[in-house]
Amino acid sequence: MIDPVIFEIGPLQVRWYGLMYIIGFACAYLILLYLSRRRVFAIERTEIEDLMVYGIVGLLLGARVGYCLFYNLEFYLANPLKIFAVWEGGLSFHGGLIGLVIAGAVFARMREKSFLMLADMGAVAATPGLFFGRIGNFINGELYGRVTDVPWGMVFPGAGPYPRHPSQLYEAFLEGIVLFVVLFFLSLKVRLRGALIAVFLMGYGLARFFVEFFREPDAHIGFVAAALTMGQVLSLFMTAAGAALFVVLVMQRKKK
Repeated sequence: MIDPVIFEIGPLQVRWYGLMYIIGFACAYLILLYLSRRRVFAIERTEIEDLMVYGIVGLLLGARVGYCLFYNLEFYLANPLKIFAVWEGGLSFHGGLIGLVIAGAVFARMREKSFLMLADMGAVAATPGLFFGRIGNFINGELYGRVTDVPWGMVFPGAGPYPRHPSQLYEAFLEGIVLFVVLFFLSLKVRLRGALIAVFLMGYGLARFFVEFFREPDAHIGFVAAALTMGQVLSLFMTAAGAALFVVLVMQRKKK
């Protein structure tokens, strides 16, 4: 396995996981800049930079609060100060998405921008971050898969002696690469505002639901509904929301 720490300077550690986040945000900025220059989105460079600040804050706060609420509420109610111990890990994608939505809504209101346009921008720009984030999980040896006998199974430190699915790489491919290709192509062809975020919600939800069958459930949660994990339950809601939004958008377009 790759050492999670790139280098150390005294007590300071520079980790691959943190670097993956920085790369993901940088890619998001470059993608939005390119699409704005192609006139896909009516937004200026300085506005993109401001939007990135809103997005980063919303993502990180939402991801942390979402993890505390969705995955370990009882523990954090008993230990509220631990909510701020982000160096111990614990970020939720679904919580981060909610944080991004709130940040986007605030930005749209303050700058008088279309919320659906900002949501579409976020849909395309988020996929590289998903890819690099999962690579960071893989390097950290966390969020690993279930025990398997497939030839590419890997033994993860702290996960026992048996090979497991590298489910982080499955997610990186589906959520980061496949979803990006689909959304980037649609961004250049489709002019229905809200369509990209609808496809993102459905695409991510379905990809995450599928990969969760190979991913080890959180030890302190296990299965929450029959044979479904918390990630799958949240992804079902996400997929349903995307499908509902898409239907509403199509119906509204037909009325015009």
